[in-house]
Amino acid sequence: MVEGGIATADKTEFTECWRTVWKTPYIMRLALSAGIGGLLFGYDTGVISGALLYIRDDFEDVDRKTWLQETIVSMAVAGAIVGAAFGGYINDRWGRRVAILGADVVFFFGAVVMAVAPKPWVIVIGRIFVGLGVGMASMTAPLYISEASPARIRGALVSTNGLLITGGQFLSYLINLGFTKAPGTWRWMLGVAGVPAVVQFVLMLSLPESPRWLYRKDRVDEARAILEKIYPAHEVEHELNALKSSVEAEKADEAAIGEGMITKVTGAFKNKVVRRGLYAGITVQVAQQFVGINTVMYYAPTIVQFAGFASNSVALTLSLITSGLNAVGSIVSMCFVDRYGRRRLMIISMIGIISFLVILSVVFIEASDHAPKVSGIETAHFGTNSTCPRFLTASDASRWSCMTCLKADCGFCANAVSEIHPGACLDSTKAIRGDCRAEKRVFFEKGCPSRFGFLAVILLGLYIISYSPGMGTVPWIVNSEIYPLRYRGVCGGIAAVSNWCSNLIVSESYLSLTEALGAGGTFFLFAGISTISLTFIYFLVPETKGLQFEEVEKLLEDGYKPRLFRGKKEKSKYQVESA
Repeated sequence: MVEGGIATADKTEFTECWRTVWKTPYIMRLALSAGIGGLLFGYDTGVISGALLYIRDDFEDVDRKTWLQETIVSMAVAGAIVGAAFGGYINDRWGRRVAILGADVVFFFGAVVMAVAPKPWVIVIGRIFVGLGVGMASMTAPLYISEASPARIRGALVSTNGLLITGGQFLSYLINLGFTKAPGTWRWMLGVAGVPAVVQFVLMLSLPESPRWLYRKDRVDEARAILEKIYPAHEVEHELNALKSSVEAEKADEAAIGEGMITKVTGAFKNKVVRRGLYAGITVQVAQQFVGINTVMYYAPTIVQFAGFASNSVALTLSLITSGLNAVGSIVSMCFVDRYGRRRLMIISMIGIISFLVILSVVFIEASDHAPKVSGIETAHFGTNSTCPRFLTASDASRWSCMTCLKADCGFCANAVSEIHPGACLDSTKAIRGDCRAEKRVFFEKGCPSRFGFLAVILLGLYIISYSPGMGTVPWIVNSEIYPLRYRGVCGGIAAVSNWCSNLIVSESYLSLTEALGAGGTFFLFAGISTISLTFIYFLVPETKGLQFEEVEKLLEDGYKPRLFRGKKEKSKYQVESA
């Protein structure tokens, strides 16, 4: 996933980090306590994918209405957009610690509402509250860690928040799998999210406010007391002076560009350098979402069912592959992003993403074309009252396949001998599903039995391997480096909102797209959009590896051009560049 800023650090910084926290465990306590916000973020992203399978089983309306499934998933994203914006106000007004505590309260309330929800619309309300908490936590946790960490290990500590996001996603799949046989299934899956929120709330009560925020509020003595716990005694005065200089420069910049949000945004787009930075920053953030990553994160078990695995527990087990690879990819990114550069890593990542999306779309299309046939004898076995209504009246019923049956909003009851043999096309109700399963057959509603199923899961894994080390983390790094200091806050906010909004569009439309285009057609559409995104990245996004902020600003002022499109004089200007 993908949303929320993830910093990076090189090997030297990680070595220094372990040395420092071993001497001063209080620093790791600060980072891990705040980092639980990242865990909540990741858990909520992953848990709904599995819970949705069982929500569909409990509520016929959800099972039959694709838009309702999409709404249940995407309302958390909509809430996160509001939560991120509102969280910014709380951060400035009452502090980072209060914002995290507030996020925990809202998140816990949302988790409880979802767990006890008697109707689908109540789940939607719970998802909105959880989204508000996620939005607040996603921007506050990295900020708190950054401001309460020694500068020399800041990148490494903030990176723990990114690891906890992907770790939370993996944990959510494990917990989903653990509750598949428990009474209440999805209620436990969604309700358990409240536990880490309570843990973080208790831990944060004993932790201090960010020293930077305290200093901005003229609470200098309190800021000094916190710095004394973080730094060796001989470094405290130096850090306090550095904090003073930084805050004063920040206030001077605010005075220069104005304090109002509208004034800041207008000034950003009027400035040529900042505008070019925004073109690059927004491009990578939108591209991160429109490669389709959150269709995998939010709907992974459903996609596995599209591939022909009807069992909820099997779908959840196979989905562990995607979340596990995503977590591993975050670690890989930390190892290579400073060695090979941001631009190169993104371009390689996008080429892999496009390739595997195209192959994945072909596999799903082939699986659809070779779906098992519908047998009139098998269908009649369950009685006319159980038969799919549209099958009964179809003039071409003899040519129906499993896929034709599913497109008619019915279900395919597999052959008792082999799933790939002709089966029955039945009405998709809870009672009829039970009749099919009572004969030890498998009932398919989202995808058809296929010999290509495992190949599709392998390709999903390869897609994640391509995505996570590059497009998964690098867009956030680029956005932390490409804007002039005085505009970094407002531009980072604009880019983050573009990310969340793109996320909302993708998550709200995915299931509708699969109904209209099929799983194969939808992945092919994402491949096409990814190709366009790659083109924009190639022409608009410069390499920022190893450059000082002033050098990045100069690069944008001159106007960035890819190496292949530069003249001889222009090529000599760039000392650090990837093709």
